[in-house]
Amino acid sequence: MRKNITVIAKMQDNGTVTPLQIVWEDGRVFDIDKILDIRKLASTKGGGKGLRYNCRILNHEKFLWLDEYLWFVEVAN
Repeated sequence: MRKNITVIAKMQDNGTVTPLQIVWEDGRVFDIDKILDIRKLASTKGGGKGLRYNCRILNHEKFLWLDEYLWFVEVAN
């Protein structure tokens, strides 16, 4: 299942977008410690396609997706 989220990101003059923090719906903010990988892929669980960022957040690897102008994560039903 797909869950749209708010992301604080940096956009560089060459078009590169780097997510810095995610903001959960209850207002909690989580820093993205490191971007491990970025690739164009389709989300099989959440639907949609775009850039998949493999991120380290609180020492856990998580996928963060950018589908055009919307950020989302995959969550269990």
